[in-house]
Amino acid sequence: MVRLTLDPVAAHEPTTITDQTYDAAVLAPVIDRDGEDHLLFTRRADHLGEHPGQMSFPGGGAEPVDETILETALREANEEIGLDPETVEIVGQLDDIRTVSEYAVTPFVGRVPDQEYERDGSEVAEIVTLPLSELLDPANFEYERRDHPYYGDMVVHYFHVDGYTVWGATGRILVQLLELATDFDAPEPSAQSDS
Repeated sequence: MVRLTLDPVAAHEPTTITDQTYDAAVLAPVIDRDGEDHLLFTRRADHLGEHPGQMSFPGGGAEPVDETILETALREANEEIGLDPETVEIVGQLDDIRTVSEYAVTPFVGRVPDQEYERDGSEVAEIVTLPLSELLDPANFEYERRDHPYYGDMVVHYFHVDGYTVWGATGRILVQLLELATDFDAPEPSAQSDS
């Protein structure tokens, strides 16, 4: 059974970004299912203005009610999938990333219970749990170089599992998590933005 080694995630000193217009946070939820780690994703509703239909980790923009960026991630996960913040064991924080929509996104990694979650139909089309073994299978991974008009030369990572494709900002977060917590080694580093 494939497991994440989360000690390096806990020890990681994240790089922060402070020059973007907006702040956001996501939670990468890790689920132990039958002795193997899985990651929980949401598929964004098709009617949303930004990144419709894309795979993402639960999360969203910071609100004035949030005292910390971690509270943003937990509040959004509660709103989107009904995750009780009290049941989350936060393991660590990954590097902030920039998105083309002018957000600085702060990713957190946390262990969560293996249970049925309730999606918010206005934002989430589907809750998807993907096994770590499939995410790590080289046959399910590809990348391409792109010349972005604003960010220049960059690498876009794609994970194709069970008919779903994880890419863009979520793909970059996933690459860093897998590089820290497994023996995964992306063939090319990702650039600042590919979503």
